[in-house]
Amino acid sequence: MSTTIRKMTESDREAVVDMMRTFYHSPAVFTNGSEEIYHNDVTACVGNSPYAEGFIFENENNICGYGMIAKSFSTEFGKPCIWIEDLYLKEEYRGEGIGSSFFVYLEKEFPNTIMRLEVEEDNTRAVAVYKKNGYETLPYMEMKKEI
Repeated sequence: MSTTIRKMTESDREAVVDMMRTFYHSPAVFTNGSEEIYHNDVTACVGNSPYAEGFIFENENNICGYGMIAKSFSTEFGKPCIWIEDLYLKEEYRGEGIGSSFFVYLEKEFPNTIMRLEVEEDNTRAVAVYKKNGYETLPYMEMKKEI
């Protein structure tokens, strides 16, 4: 079965928010999110935000999952940075290479960038996919402050 990757549109909002509810309440994500956050994220991805883009993974007009990225610049690496913020596949579509296809898609769309992502250490299936696609573990802690 062939999977297509396309830009997220406003008409995808309810399907994406529904997947976000599942994703953000799973062991794969440290925080639970909220309805406000889910809708803000979709709005940024389908609007004119220079920072966020959203993608839909489809198989024969069935939505298989979604991805969201955030764009920045890494002074650490001296080049643009793409943060893979969300990568979610419905259970029945996991193991079909869709995640790997998304990485290839991003590398073509955003050449000469550093790709970064976060993953829960015990999400061994995802860690294996990321390593298979060339991602390496960074040896430092991330910190945040919400204002």
